Amino acid sequence: MKRTVTKMGLAVLCAGALCTSGALSACGTYKPVEAAADQTAAGDSQDRADGGDGQAAADNGQADGNTQPTPESSRNEAELTTAKPPEFDEVDETVYVKTADGTPVNVRSSCNKQNNSNVVITAAVGAELKRTGISEEWSRIVMEGQVYYVATAFLTTEVPETTAASNSANVEAGEVKLDSSWKYADFSKINSGAAKLYRSEADSRKNKTICVNAGHGTSGGSSVKTQCHPDGTPKVTGGTTSAGATSAVAVSGGMTFSDGTPEAKVTLAMALKLKDKLLANGYDVLMIRESDDVQLDNIARTVIANNTSDCHIALHWDSTTNNKGAFYMSVPSNQSYRNMEPVKSHWEQHNALGASLVAGLKSAGVKIFSNGAMEMDLTQTSFSTIPSVDIELGDKASDHSSATLDTLADGLLTGINQYFGY
Repeated sequence: MKRTVTKMGLAVLCAGALCTSGALSACGTYKPVEAAADQTAAGDSQDRADGGDGQAAADNGQADGNTQPTPESSRNEAELTTAKPPEFDEVDETVYVKTADGTPVNVRSSCNKQNNSNVVITAAVGAELKRTGISEEWSRIVMEGQVYYVATAFLTTEVPETTAASNSANVEAGEVKLDSSWKYADFSKINSGAAKLYRSEADSRKNKTICVNAGHGTSGGSSVKTQCHPDGTPKVTGGTTSAGATSAVAVSGGMTFSDGTPEAKVTLAMALKLKDKLLANGYDVLMIRESDDVQLDNIARTVIANNTSDCHIALHWDSTTNNKGAFYMSVPSNQSYRNMEPVKSHWEQHNALGASLVAGLKSAGVKIFSNGAMEMDLTQTSFSTIPSVDIELGDKASDHSSATLDTLADGLLTGINQYFGY
């Protein structure tokens, strides 16, 4: 299903059922939808510096795989009151999302902000929307034949300036090494290797570059430590490296599947499949590694992605043993962490990308763990300046056959398309 193509893209945070609900006849009349529990799974979660090999959740928190991540509320609506069903002035015009702080806004199925059960997506700054009705507080919009509502204060008829070209537009295809002049590059300890940038030859190119990071696969990475946060503050969640530590392993070795296959082998096979599907669908691809070993630590991988790609997806499997399903590592709700740059400027993008990937996986029939998200303080997240997420595609008991990896790749592609509005 093609979504509204915008200059900045739409960050899809909804469950598929919400996004495809029928058009509503009037604002304020809708069928209530029970929101997913606003909590992350608890347990023996271990540090995932690049996804790591630690157990991410206790088995007793396992769900049936049918729940979805709860959409997060945009803070732009915090000061707005819940509106009574308004009378709209009829209009037929194109509008664009515009906020003072650059954060996205909620698109809702009704004019009600008392909770987030009616949030179906968030729209990024610059997103192009079709408005059919307007009141002082609410605007009625139509997307793919469905009627939704957005706070009028965050919409404008002024056409935004042309969005900058893809982050990789000035980077030549081929090997890409860490440039010492790039921001945060000096925090890297292992950086003699190189990633590789591929240009799509599809008829319809999207001019977006996806960084595909096959987790683990750096010989000697577990014996080197790098700084957890760029400002030197300690970790705010536990794991292999406990909360309070200021350094973590540069690249963990990864776990071993129940059949004896190293995780790094499977993440590489997954990355190669995803690369092929992305290129065929018009995306350019930055591959962090295409062999068993690349000498790039987590910070080097992240900084290279920051300067060459439009999003960064690290592929992993968790080390629990109950085939619990897929989930993404969300940004911890700890306020000090979310106020640290570059997390402060990008955490909403990270979570939006993760939620889109989980929604895409679910649409492909992939089992989803709990509410699809788990808070984790990652090196990757702490240094990322583009939408970035660690996606856990199962655990050591999960099937990792070629057919299953194909299904996972299809789901990830769907999620990427949703995030960028295709």
